[in-house]
Amino acid sequence: MSIISDAIQAKCLAFGDRVIKLNDYLLAQAAMEHEKYKKELRQRKPGQKTSSILHLPSSIPLHLQSVSNLCNQLLRAGTSIGANNAEACNGISKADFKSKSFIALKEARESLYWIELLHRNSFIDDRQYESIYGDCEELVKVLHHRCKKINDTE
Repeated sequence: MSIISDAIQAKCLAFGDRVIKLNDYLLAQAAMEHEKYKKELRQRKPGQKTSSILHLPSSIPLHLQSVSNLCNQLLRAGTSIGANNAEACNGISKADFKSKSFIALKEARESLYWIELLHRNSFIDDRQYESIYGDCEELVKVLHHRCKKINDTE
């Protein structure tokens, strides 16, 4: 790989690491909330009315399912950036390089979407959002520049 490709891959790996850590953190937070939910369920008084979800102690409350689903989507998209970039740099043809480069860019843009949703729904705070969103935006710019350069050389 070239120096530029190595630098892009390093950014992809660093972003992937951040996504994995954020995923672990958010799921740990959700698990703590779930423990609180189970404790509240055990402390319920006999005959006390509860919502239908509380009658299923093995189920996870809907708001915890949401964070889990959003985390999974971000994890898949965020780690896919580096995988597609690695495939691009080891492509067997120019067309393969172009295709995988554009997929990496699409995955980076999708990651921005999932980060935005996590923030809009208060699963991550402003500081976390600005930090990881900024890193992802930088990655989008680098990948966009490479994809634009690929198109310009054709």
